[in-house]
Amino acid sequence: MKKHYHTFAGYNEWANRRLYDAAAALGDTEYRADRGAFFRSMHGTLNHLLATDRIWMKRFTGEGDAPDRLDAIVHEGFAELRAAREAEDRRIVAWIDGLDETRLAGVIRYRRVSSPQEFVQELMPALDHWFNHQTHHRGHAHMILTSLGKPAPELDLLYYQREVAAGPERR
Repeated sequence: MKKHYHTFAGYNEWANRRLYDAAAALGDTEYRADRGAFFRSMHGTLNHLLATDRIWMKRFTGEGDAPDRLDAIVHEGFAELRAAREAEDRRIVAWIDGLDETRLAGVIRYRRVSSPQEFVQELMPALDHWFNHQTHHRGHAHMILTSLGKPAPELDLLYYQREVAAGPERR
């Protein structure tokens, strides 16, 4: 199973890089415009993804800063947000690389941001949810780009798999 999560951590980093490259082409007004996505704008959506990744990484590792709101604006400026995203993606990849099959078969205990109730969950289903959540909200960001008439990157897992199979010269 470790190879499975290694693939998803790499895919997550790859997809975020492509999405941020596309978002970088937006003017500030477009970047912050309410486009009807769950977190309204590209700015809100990208911040949500970083906020929730930090929340989950705190749950998984017990380390790092985690916002106390799902709609937290972690960084107001795009450049700072991008730098934080890249650092978090490196952290995610490194953490996944450090897991072994015993740890993957374990459980985590955590509290939701919105309630004091403690949850105990198997780690692998939590990881499945987490990587799926990232993909879900990147889809919102993709919709924002297309609704603005901007080029949106290909984010399908299959494209990542083909690039990895082709070797580093394609990345």
